[in-house]
Amino acid sequence: MSHFRPKYITFDCYGTLTNFQMAEAARDLYGEQLDEPRMAEFIKNFAGYRLDEVLGDWKPYNEVVYNALQRACKRNGIKFHDDAARMVYERVPTWGPHPDVPAGLAKVAKEIPLVILSNAMNSQIMSNVEKLGAPFHAVYTAEQAQSYKPRFKGFEYMLDMLGCGPEEILHCSSSFRYDLMSAHDLGIKNKVWVNRGHEPANPYYGYVEIRDISGLPGVVGL
Repeated sequence: MSHFRPKYITFDCYGTLTNFQMAEAARDLYGEQLDEPRMAEFIKNFAGYRLDEVLGDWKPYNEVVYNALQRACKRNGIKFHDDAARMVYERVPTWGPHPDVPAGLAKVAKEIPLVILSNAMNSQIMSNVEKLGAPFHAVYTAEQAQSYKPRFKGFEYMLDMLGCGPEEILHCSSSFRYDLMSAHDLGIKNKVWVNRGHEPANPYYGYVEIRDISGLPGVVGL
């Protein structure tokens, strides 16, 4: 696979390319109320509830954030305020890329079309994409697919829109739970795990591991 030349390279955006800062937002909101062990538990709970919220029928991402934050507050004995959820949601379009992303993407984009499949709203994502420093052939959102990853529907929507099969793409993500497990189950054999420390390695799912996007050109022989 080290020299597999895909028709498209498809990416998760938040966390993989964009520096995902939900934990920082939680610390800004509740850091004065919680000591460090309780803050770490809150951040873990908030992440878990966000995943749980996207597993059912599609709903706008502001509702995902609202419900997940409300549930995390309840579990941790913190008073919930609507304004806190709104603040977290409105921060998302301001986030920029990890430092390694622009140069790594720019090198690959000269040879292979780049595509994003993101758990985002249409109104959010382009602000983040514009900060990535490389052209994208297409950007697909959960809002367009009416489904969030890790459900399969978003991947199927992307493949239908691209007019290609799972064997023709290389999917790149820092998350097994949201991306690489589903990609594996859908027959996307060519996968890259960007090890940003979010999750432990899981070799069962078959991937090339890179530390950051600077390693991506080498995966496709560039």
